[in-house]
Amino acid sequence: MVWFFQTTMDYEHKANVVAECLQGYRNDESSWKVCKKSNDVVVSWRPSSEFPGNVYKGEGVVNGSLKKVWECLKPIPKGLRVKWDNNVKKFELLEQITEDISICRTVTPSAAMGIIAPRDFVDVILVRQYEDGTISSNAATNVSHQGCPIQSGYVRGFNHPCGCICVPISAEPNKTQVFTFFQTDLGGLLPRSVVDSFFPSSMTEFYSNLTKAVKSLKDL
Repeated sequence: MVWFFQTTMDYEHKANVVAECLQGYRNDESSWKVCKKSNDVVVSWRPSSEFPGNVYKGEGVVNGSLKKVWECLKPIPKGLRVKWDNNVKKFELLEQITEDISICRTVTPSAAMGIIAPRDFVDVILVRQYEDGTISSNAATNVSHQGCPIQSGYVRGFNHPCGCICVPISAEPNKTQVFTFFQTDLGGLLPRSVVDSFFPSSMTEFYSNLTKAVKSLKDL
């Protein structure tokens, strides 16, 4: 019982540290270099301080209320995200730690014309709501969990602080500002050029598909 309590506290600590980290990324506008733009999103990057790779930031405004946007993004089993996000093939709840913190497994399909094989990720996720209505979904540095050992057919990837932040626009209640942050070690022996080209394109597609998903929702 003591071991379980300590593990739970460790998960909570990791999750809270990541939530603060993402808010720091959001508020710090220095050192970001724009690498891709579209009508929906601006994608920027800078070297990660977490691992020998980059952290990518997406910033865009989605046509839809915060409630609708969050309905498409919230990290729950059988949620909408697996239906519209081409990079999420399966999302599984491994353990509910607290009301707002869970351990989850995300499965991604092959990508980059098969160069990137299917991956799976095991993360502790914290959902946090702020006084101004902002909602964030924060995935902490990868964790190990006895309910999900490495499985045949998947390369185990490792997420470092990443997630989504949905910010209401007070003057335009039918629009939502969405920040996304990705810094992922995909694992395996992938050429750096493949990784560097994958994330900006993938994030642009993410915003485009999110916008379509929100538009297709009935009034909430």
